[in-house]
Amino acid sequence: MNRFRRIWAIFSSALAGFFYRFDYEQPIDWSKTYIVCPNHTSNLDISAMCVLVNSNCSFMGKEELKDGLVTGLFFRSVDIPVNRDSKMSSFRAFKKAAEKLQEGITLIIFPEGKISDDYPPTLHEFKNGPFKLAIDHKIPIIPVSSSNTWKKFWDDGTKYGTRPGICKFHVHKPIETAHLTEDDVDKLKDEIYDIIYKRISRV
Repeated sequence: MNRFRRIWAIFSSALAGFFYRFDYEQPIDWSKTYIVCPNHTSNLDISAMCVLVNSNCSFMGKEELKDGLVTGLFFRSVDIPVNRDSKMSSFRAFKKAAEKLQEGITLIIFPEGKISDDYPPTLHEFKNGPFKLAIDHKIPIIPVSSSNTWKKFWDDGTKYGTRPGICKFHVHKPIETAHLTEDDVDKLKDEIYDIIYKRISRV
């Protein structure tokens, strides 16, 4: 399923005129399990992460994605939908996420929880969830900075149109969590936020 999704992401993006360029701080060993945390400014971010992560992976995302023509296929099978207004839904989602990590499946979680309503987009406060998961299961976090995707295709592309071209992403080195405890959740969250904020502020 993940191989199909990766191929679909590459070809569907290319047909629409969008291509992805990844700049790596250091090579990533995709045989290991990670939590990938990108900032979120465009629906293209989902396709880009499908292309980036060269291993079995699952997204955690809003429940509405189950209703999408393509996203629904994956959010009803390999991905993890969550209704953040429901404590029970959130509990079940994070329980499933923990099971995925234990199976060696990399998770992709947008820590802002949604695409910014601002244009140009601002980096919103991060949710605690992915960082608590990372610490609880001693999983490294890979921050990913999307620098210009919003200029090409903001949100779903309807309000400001689309500008086909190259979407650029900076893949930061993995941040280890094996030495951290639950008391460090906020510290880790702030560290990842600062890494991404500093990178996208350079553009």
